[in-house]
Amino acid sequence: MADLTSKIAIVTGAGQGIGKAIAIRLAQAGADVVVAELLEERIAETVDAIEKLGRKAIGVQADVRDNAQVVAMVNAAVENFGRVDILVNNAGTDIVRDLVDLSDEEWDIQIDVNLKGTFYCCRAAVPEIVKAGGGAIVNIASAAGYISYPGGTAYAAAKAGVMALTRSLAGEVGKQNIRVNAIAPGPIDTPLARSVFAEMAKRDDPAIFSSGPIRRMGRPEEIANTVAFLASEESSYITGDTISVSGGTYMH
Repeated sequence: MADLTSKIAIVTGAGQGIGKAIAIRLAQAGADVVVAELLEERIAETVDAIEKLGRKAIGVQADVRDNAQVVAMVNAAVENFGRVDILVNNAGTDIVRDLVDLSDEEWDIQIDVNLKGTFYCCRAAVPEIVKAGGGAIVNIASAAGYISYPGGTAYAAAKAGVMALTRSLAGEVGKQNIRVNAIAPGPIDTPLARSVFAEMAKRDDPAIFSSGPIRRMGRPEEIANTVAFLASEESSYITGDTISVSGGTYMH
């Protein structure tokens, strides 16, 4: 079982869904957690759940599209806990829209949140993880980075970019004892996924994300378990990889 005793983790988008499950799972493994979230009203519940496990947590309101807010988030981790060992880039968004109907703003939102936000967080956190003697970064990508689904062009491009960023960064920071990996979830039962599927249901096209051999949506905890593994020494020889946790929606 993953052991993260006394590690310090930052989890973005940790107020609900997959991010909340990740923050709680890391605390169960022994980590103290910075709960970063765009919407302030979502923070307290996650912080409370972590504290009930006997671990420490602080909430930080942060929009990952804003570099100054990202830097402040990392600084808050150092000021409160003294260092950063683990970064989980989970904050994300998806707007279902065919390419010809996609506005510049809708494209920018998806690239800025999903890809540029991951870049900002990595850039801010890597120096602190180096100071801590090394650690792990886990980026939440998507099976959409591998497969096509109706209205998913911008989201897919952003998440494929996250996978490429993961590989390149792993090559840069491996010598500094930092491992960088990504997870590509398939259909996971979260508020965001439910809204995406509701939009896809209005279309004539089939929802390819529901076509995996495991005939159910995944649970946020199933992604969180994989994050805990990748953040721990149990995965000490894995870096630069993207692990599909998709119920077979995508198979290598």
